[in-house]
Amino acid sequence: MAAACLTLLLAPGAQAAGSAPVSTAAANPYERGPAPTEASIEALRGSYAVGETAVSSLAVSGFGGGTIYYPTSTSDGTFGAVVISPGFTAYQSSIAWLGPRLASQGFVVFTIDTLTTLDQPDSRGRQLLAALDYLTQRSAVRGRVDASRLGVMGHSMGGGGTLEAAKSRPSLKAAVPLTGWNTDKTWPEITTPTLVIGADGDTIAPVATHSEPFYESLPGSLDKAYLELNGATHFTPNSSNTTIAKYSLSWLKRFVDDDTRYEQFLCPLPRPGLTIDEYRGTCPLGS
Repeated sequence: MAAACLTLLLAPGAQAAGSAPVSTAAANPYERGPAPTEASIEALRGSYAVGETAVSSLAVSGFGGGTIYYPTSTSDGTFGAVVISPGFTAYQSSIAWLGPRLASQGFVVFTIDTLTTLDQPDSRGRQLLAALDYLTQRSAVRGRVDASRLGVMGHSMGGGGTLEAAKSRPSLKAAVPLTGWNTDKTWPEITTPTLVIGADGDTIAPVATHSEPFYESLPGSLDKAYLELNGATHFTPNSSNTTIAKYSLSWLKRFVDDDTRYEQFLCPLPRPGLTIDEYRGTCPLGS
């Protein structure tokens, strides 16, 4: 087990460590946190105070270590979890902003380093799954995680790895590739609800040869969506971005937590605007 360094990240307006945010009585036992609003899903932080623990690469196998972000509250039961991979030549720092942002909304989030920065999508997919196994079976926070409710995300080749992971492990509840890159363009085998996020100005993984064919090749019967960011580049997911956060969060809530309170942000389909060039998807979800 890694010698974990623990810190506390308090969201604006969050409760003190160990206390629970105000929750509504949930018919769905996996609902976490108060009823969502447009403001709450766009906020930099949600209602949960967040702890952080570092995982050394020397303490794990199959991936390169990383950082786990988790709600400090123990009164709401376990949480769904998501592992996030960086892209080609990148480190976990490139996607670290998603850690506390998603964790403060009620997820355990593991941002990982890969074995080498040059690992290809198929390797990154295996590493995402190895990290999920570590998180649920050996990590210091395994008791906070519901191992039956897991998702994967990744940027660039990590996005390609996200698709690989979903293909390999159909039990995953959600997948969110961010400006994904992969030489494999067709994914008819995937049965995991998938939100594909591309960028209109991406010249490294252009949407016409990556995100769009990824989305179009997913089964027509699958809960899926395609979000093309407006005025964005391949590297837009490497810094805090409200549009990426709000729709990724809504997708994870809807499918990892089966929290239908978040479907309002996904259906009817969001309209193009200042930050959205195009949005396609299947509505209603879960039908």
